[in-house]
Amino acid sequence: LETNICTNKCYLEFYIRYILAMQYLARLKSGRDDIRIPLVIMTSGDTDELTRKLLKDNDNFGMDEDMISIVMQDKVPALKDVNAGLALDDSDRWSVQTKPHGHGDVHHLLYREGLVDNWVKDGKTHVVFLQDTNALVINSVLPALGVSVSKGFHMNSICIPRLAGEAAGAIARLEHKSDPSKSLVINVEYNQLDPLLRSQGDGTGDIADPSTGYSPFPGNANNLVIELGAYAKTLHGEDQGVVLEFVNPKYKDDTRTEFKKPTRLECMMQDIPKLFQKEMGANVNIGFTMFDRWFTFSPAKNSLESGVEAVQKGSTAPGTMSSAESDKYIQNQRKLKFAGVDLPVTEGPDDLVTMAGIPVTSGPRIVLCPAFGITQEEILEKVAGENIKITRRSSLVLEGHHLTIKNLDLDGALVIRTGQDTHVTVDGLKVKNDGWELVENEAGKEYPETVAIRGYTMAKHETKEYLLYEPGTFVIGEDGEVTKVN
Repeated sequence: LETNICTNKCYLEFYIRYILAMQYLARLKSGRDDIRIPLVIMTSGDTDELTRKLLKDNDNFGMDEDMISIVMQDKVPALKDVNAGLALDDSDRWSVQTKPHGHGDVHHLLYREGLVDNWVKDGKTHVVFLQDTNALVINSVLPALGVSVSKGFHMNSICIPRLAGEAAGAIARLEHKSDPSKSLVINVEYNQLDPLLRSQGDGTGDIADPSTGYSPFPGNANNLVIELGAYAKTLHGEDQGVVLEFVNPKYKDDTRTEFKKPTRLECMMQDIPKLFQKEMGANVNIGFTMFDRWFTFSPAKNSLESGVEAVQKGSTAPGTMSSAESDKYIQNQRKLKFAGVDLPVTEGPDDLVTMAGIPVTSGPRIVLCPAFGITQEEILEKVAGENIKITRRSSLVLEGHHLTIKNLDLDGALVIRTGQDTHVTVDGLKVKNDGWELVENEAGKEYPETVAIRGYTMAKHETKEYLLYEPGTFVIGEDGEVTKVN
């Protein structure tokens, strides 16, 4: 699944490139070249073989092979009705349908494979869990890690302002009626939140706070930072990381007797606080860190058809591949604006255009690859000039640890990629070309799934591209020529 069609980079590559950029920054700041950040990928029976092939075919996207571990969650029988009848395979009545058990399996799998113990032995202090195809989340990893360290959190949930009634879990403190030491900060799933709130206080349920327009309960973005010492102790407890199961069927109608489709017993990684409390009692310290939605949350989790239906009902967060891509561009617009770049920023409905039924940014389309910068400090250092202009119809891709934009006038499409030891300064470059534009898919025409999922393609009419990998120091001047200065 591609994060965007400017670069066509998939989510797995994007996450790995971020980890490598964080590793590069850690080495630079500490002066230690031995720092290596490992990655664990949890697959299911449906995704395991394809995930391994994707990594192999792309040389692990630049990550050392011994830094990648793959664990596979179990599949469980699917249930067809409220009586927990087994759902049979449509093509073979002697086979039972199965579904993944859920991301909660990750805790026991990490325990079973001995990975957490190895990390503790290696001196690592925290583990970060990323879930969902949500490219924006990388912005919140380092800030949330800093909050975890400063507050001494054993577990820290990355959160966003939550819309009342939104199909997203909420972080709440559940007060125990008789034993305060058993009170707990934990995620409450959206289908349980409204009934819970209706049974408490004024009984109004899951409604917005009039002063903010949002739910008073932070929205759970399904990304966690966990301190390894407490985590290892908890995993070595009685349950060995096995979290409680639940069932969340989608019903056909209000009679709540038939399912839209088979469901299953599942488990969630964000339920681990129950095990923390069981093993650590009142000493457990669980918190959350709130970020703006534009900064950290725009998952691609819904089909185009579901997204269009949501938009027609008034939703501004359809959660489609196209809305996730658009929000990534908008986030980078904001980053460059903060750095002093003269460019239009998508602020509201008037700045959006509708593509295949989904409102998306009208531009510019900006891609700041992880190697260009993952912190505010890096962006401000690399976008260093006072004379940088980008028009709305433009597209810009920047990649490189030592790439600096000092003076640029862009009206079209520009791509600059640099190597690990290549220092490049853009000073005076002017680009005007036909650029790139989005083109809606034709109705009734067959498209590959990667194209159909967005509802549009990108016509790359004309591009100014610099691919510079030779070690050394270079300047790209007003005439567009690359000059080596040493």
